[in-house]
Amino acid sequence: MRLVRCRNRVAHPVCTYGEDAAARGNPMSPQLPPVKRIRWNQAYRIVPSRFPTIGVYDRVADPADLEAVFALEAMTNPRLREEAGALQLVPAERRLSGPGATPVMAAFTHLNPEGSRFSDGSWGVFYAAHSVATAVEETVYHRERFLAATHEPACEIQMRCYRTELDRRLHDLRGGWSAAHDPDSYVASVALARELRAAGSNGLAYDSARHLGGECLAAFYPDVVAPCVQARHLIYRWDGVHIAQVLEVSELARPR
Repeated sequence: MRLVRCRNRVAHPVCTYGEDAAARGNPMSPQLPPVKRIRWNQAYRIVPSRFPTIGVYDRVADPADLEAVFALEAMTNPRLREEAGALQLVPAERRLSGPGATPVMAAFTHLNPEGSRFSDGSWGVFYAAHSVATAVEETVYHRERFLAATHEPACEIQMRCYRTELDRRLHDLRGGWSAAHDPDSYVASVALARELRAAGSNGLAYDSARHLGGECLAAFYPDVVAPCVQARHLIYRWDGVHIAQVLEVSELARPR
């Protein structure tokens, strides 16, 4: 295993941002962020390893067939019945299927009722970071809050890192829109996301609130990003108070 992050050497910096676009004389509307073409050859999403890597979405070649396949499999699978209901929230023409689709579609069919930075809990968002380092800091922050709230004893948590890419026009919050980047409150960011989704936005590019200089993506629809490929296996080492270390796990080559 290789040390990726150590609590003693990496802190959670509080990002500071410049004045909002309107205050800087940006000719775009002071109400909504500008739309820009965002092309990232790599973006990273980290999730607990307990989530399956392959699901129904990977086994279906055509997204148009998803509802029929779900209807058949849900007859004997209560979990899929619930997931099929959430699938209706995703427009049919914007769904993904085929190899690598499950990690993307899961973000839209397994909703977090508590919400997130750009969701009130009633719609899904696919979050990813432009670098592994930013993805680690974002997930460490949220995992620490969960472990502390549930009073978990010291343990190790296996995490899986996926890689994707995108080439889409997104609303760009980077470098401004400080209210939507608030590290402690999601009120303004959720309100903005609700308005942008209603206007047909693909999603947002924004600054990380947990990793100084990092950039993140919030996709409002699955087809904004490419299907995922598995990138790394990580271990988050929780000491009962903090995630003190993040380790990368690699397979040792053995002679055949």
